[in-house]
Amino acid sequence: MAIRGELALRRYATRRTGIVVLGEVVALGLVTGLVAVLQGDFKVANPSAAYLLAVVALAVVFGTRAAIAGSVAAFLLYDYLFVDPRFTLTVSTVEEWFNLILLLVVGIVCGRLAGAQRDRAREAETRERVTRALFQISRELASAQSAGPAMVVIAELLRVETRMERVWIGISSAGSQERVAADSGSPPTIAPPAVHFLLRRMPGDVPAQWVKVHAPTGRPNGGKPGPPAQITLRVPITSNGVTLGSIWTRRTRQAGLPERPETRVLAAAADQLGRALERDRLVREAMSVEVARRSDALKSALLDSVSHDLRTPLASIRAAAGSLMDPSVNWSPEDERATAASIDREADRLNRLVSNILDLSRIEAGGLVAHHSAFPLEDLVPDVLERLKPTLGARPIDVDIPAGLPPVDIDEVFIDQILTNLLENTARYAGPGVAVHISARNLAPGRILLTIEDAGPGVPADALPHLFEKFYRVPLTGEGARRGTGLGLAVVRGLVETMGGQISARPSTIGGLAMDLELRTVQ
Repeated sequence: MAIRGELALRRYATRRTGIVVLGEVVALGLVTGLVAVLQGDFKVANPSAAYLLAVVALAVVFGTRAAIAGSVAAFLLYDYLFVDPRFTLTVSTVEEWFNLILLLVVGIVCGRLAGAQRDRAREAETRERVTRALFQISRELASAQSAGPAMVVIAELLRVETRMERVWIGISSAGSQERVAADSGSPPTIAPPAVHFLLRRMPGDVPAQWVKVHAPTGRPNGGKPGPPAQITLRVPITSNGVTLGSIWTRRTRQAGLPERPETRVLAAAADQLGRALERDRLVREAMSVEVARRSDALKSALLDSVSHDLRTPLASIRAAAGSLMDPSVNWSPEDERATAASIDREADRLNRLVSNILDLSRIEAGGLVAHHSAFPLEDLVPDVLERLKPTLGARPIDVDIPAGLPPVDIDEVFIDQILTNLLENTARYAGPGVAVHISARNLAPGRILLTIEDAGPGVPADALPHLFEKFYRVPLTGEGARRGTGLGLAVVRGLVETMGGQISARPSTIGGLAMDLELRTVQ
């Protein structure tokens, strides 16, 4: 295969040389015919300057070398065909020598100038194309959140800009085999052959070189070998001396190895992909560190809350139970009932705490599933208020729920727990005797807004965005030792969102805190 590759590259060079020679023959043949007409039919004394047309044309089409060769050929042709004695290379007069030398010198100078101008124009065009391609690659990598989505666009861009048949990008990690991250072609994925050309970077400003290598490292998994009429090229993607993958390309053997501008595009694309992959790695590490930090903070907050809030009711229960078991204490029936009621309250508080923790864990794990059913709010809210009478006390409660509202699409257990948590929070933090207002209204087609607000002291404005965060507790002055865990509102938000609703907090129109629940209605 390697021998066939070398022969193919040689055939490509020979074919290009043949095209240049054919172009020179055609150009010089046409001009020779023109000179014969000018000298024979129009009696032009010295039409040799017409050969400059062929020289300039060769310089523009094929470059400086072809123009110089054309100048020498024009010198010989004019001497052989049109200078006496004809059909010999002998020159009989000084004047003819002068004309021929002048033709050769002017032809070479014109050819060099025209060729240099052509080369500068092509170099400027190539530089513009390379710059545009690199800008598009940079823009794709900069605008994408990660290098993965941008690789698909970059592979197709490289295929077009470097005249490849196919381009694919393989990514590896920790010395593993490469996996194909992007491919400009359609499946099946092409597997690199045992022999391919590797772009080797050179120190300093020395241009990179393509070298033939065997047994590539990091071959993409699977794949189908490419056709033998194509050559495979590989550009390593590296960052800080570590190989992160490769840009693989295929092109026809007739096209040969990439030219220097195409090589620059491939090398620059590999460098930018290396930096992008390194950036993605740093982002992943930073996210891992942040997740670990938040996890540690969550564990600390959980331990802090649970260690305090579990101990308090447990201590009260143990103290009350120990007093009841003490034979030296004479209890009246009223005292026994009061102590039993205290145990029951603390056990209920303990049960709510454990339930909130379990509910929050199920919400975060996605284990809670709402069982939707149609339920009228005007029937639901009074039932919850009746059950919470001992907790709410003798405070004034105003309920404004129109009877004509459509039924809401809710989970009956979830909405009961949501209203219970919200009303218990109001009773705990709004203060004794503070008025509570519960209202509902149509918000939009398919939506109802249920509002629970109080006339209490409210919360600071900067605390409103954090009320539904886990373990967040509003900083209050003069607070008691028993504030709660900061889980109740987090559970409320999780339950509301599980049912497809939304909840938000705002200052109340009656002076305290308002909770707005946006619920779906039955369609």
